[in-house]
Amino acid sequence: MSHTVVAELVAAVMKVEVAVGQRVAAEDPVVLLESMKMEIPVLAEVAGTIVEVVVDAGDVVNDGDPLVVIEPSRS
Repeated sequence: MSHTVVAELVAAVMKVEVAVGQRVAAEDPVVLLESMKMEIPVLAEVAGTIVEVVVDAGDVVNDGDPLVVIEPSRS
């Protein structure tokens, strides 16, 4: 079952830190958001492989919008 990382506030996407197929650890940055002139890193909540990047730099996201989808590593 995949895990979707979502935005927690209205913000602009400054940078996407990952690509499809990339492996990430829990707490790795996946997207950098900007809101009210503050940079806000969004971290992976689970370890696994990026299967989808939903946003691009320059996009504006709302609270709850999907950012990336991670296929969790099997333990």
